Amino acid sequence: MMSPFHISTVFFLISLILQLILTVHSYNLPLEDTSTLHVKPGSSFKIAIFADLHFGEDTWTDWGPRQDVNSINVMSTVLDQEHPDFVVYLGDIVTANNIPIQNASLYWDQAISPTKNRGIPWASVFGNHDDMPFEWPMDWFSSTGIPPLHCPGNASCPGESEGGKSCSFKGTTRLELMMNELKMNNLSYSKSGPKDLWPSVSNYVLKLSSTNDPELVIAYMYFLDSGGGSYPEVISNAQAEWLNHTSQEINPTSRVPEIIFWHIPSQAYKTVAPRFYSHKHCIGSMFVEKVAAQEAEMGMMKLLEQRSSVKAVFVGHNHGLDWCCPYKNIWLCYARHSGYGGYGNWPRGARILEITQQPFSLKSWIRMEDGCVHSEVLLSSSARKE
Repeated sequence: MMSPFHISTVFFLISLILQLILTVHSYNLPLEDTSTLHVKPGSSFKIAIFADLHFGEDTWTDWGPRQDVNSINVMSTVLDQEHPDFVVYLGDIVTANNIPIQNASLYWDQAISPTKNRGIPWASVFGNHDDMPFEWPMDWFSSTGIPPLHCPGNASCPGESEGGKSCSFKGTTRLELMMNELKMNNLSYSKSGPKDLWPSVSNYVLKLSSTNDPELVIAYMYFLDSGGGSYPEVISNAQAEWLNHTSQEINPTSRVPEIIFWHIPSQAYKTVAPRFYSHKHCIGSMFVEKVAAQEAEMGMMKLLEQRSSVKAVFVGHNHGLDWCCPYKNIWLCYARHSGYGGYGNWPRGARILEITQQPFSLKSWIRMEDGCVHSEVLLSSSARKE
């Protein structure tokens, strides 16, 4: 009969062996599969960019829900005509400052539903409206009063008062929105990103590789949170340092092309913005408003300028702009206003990217809601200085 000491020793050894087995198994798991997209040899890889959808706007009116239906129709048309391999949601997916419920993810889920229902993978970044505090409409305090608010049962509406008018106006944080997206969505490639980049959340990189040769990397795609809403509209120096460290680690020789996505344009966009309708080398169809840029530059653009591998930056935010302009060795591009929410009555559409391999090529155009295509541009060509 073994003594208690021997029994405890045996249990310790068994637990140690089990821990070693689990550790070895974890190192052998295909962790990179969650951050790697694959391209078949001889095939191109097509990306649809949906920007500024603004779901959940004026939810207490008949107008608001109709706009969401219209936005779904825009995305459905683009997806069915282009058949993309991947979708990027480029911020302002919801208008949180118009959503009188705690869980804005209900509207976020509606926004991604056309992509999800077609089995297409996607990734998202945050815009300035996605976690913006609720803005109380002034006319609610007039003689008309607060309209009846219908909060979904699973939207967390504590403290119901007479008439059911009291909902939660606390909003949904960036981290909660991201975690809710990732929950039960195995097609989502979005990530919360490093915790030390707080308060920004959606900072991550995806790798595009060949299915035949996973070591053959075709492109790296970086996704960044450009702020706004709950904190200033800016890409921080910490984010620039993170991108610098990450790119030096995974692409030290700058051999692999890099593509960048964030929501609010950097101040460099103001430098190249066409003036007086003299478009120079810019390609696009809308030049009707001024660039609404980030509040400051904290090193990101300087870093990108120094990397010969960076081909293009894609942003949203300005609904009345859809151009691509050369800036030093980089193309600075807008997407296209895709949603019926938000300001402006310009026709809706989406920017499309097509990546080909051997040799690498990055081509882009805009697909409109009515099916027409315009503003085709080759972004893998050398950008020229303004």
